[in-house]
Amino acid sequence: QVQLVESGGGLVQPGGSLRLSCAMSGFRVNDYAIGWFRQAPGKEREGISCMSGRHGSTYYVDSLKARFTISRDNAHDRLYLQMNGLKPEDTAVYYCAAKKQSLFTCPLGPVYDYWGQGTQVTVSS
Repeated sequence: QVQLVESGGGLVQPGGSLRLSCAMSGFRVNDYAIGWFRQAPGKEREGISCMSGRHGSTYYVDSLKARFTISRDNAHDRLYLQMNGLKPEDTAVYYCAAKKQSLFTCPLGPVYDYWGQGTQVTVSS
């Protein structure tokens, strides 16, 4: 079955960097769109970035595009999110997600079929 396990969260000072990792298993990444989302306390879950199943095309929400980078390691079935210049408002639980969709695009809305358990990122001095 599809499994997604996030890691790499933690406490970081403003301006710092973190790289989140998502271990993916139980599916062929070429047949799925995969993405990163986050949810801050009291707020709705929001999309950050996604990667299409075909071609691995990447998409970002405009507000985070300059600081966050999505990447994939097919050899190790891992999805990454590199986060630079972190701000206190980036504090949230971060999730990776997968959706059965073998297209050249991917959705940034929370319409995915499978979700990891999340990893907490706290940006504070």
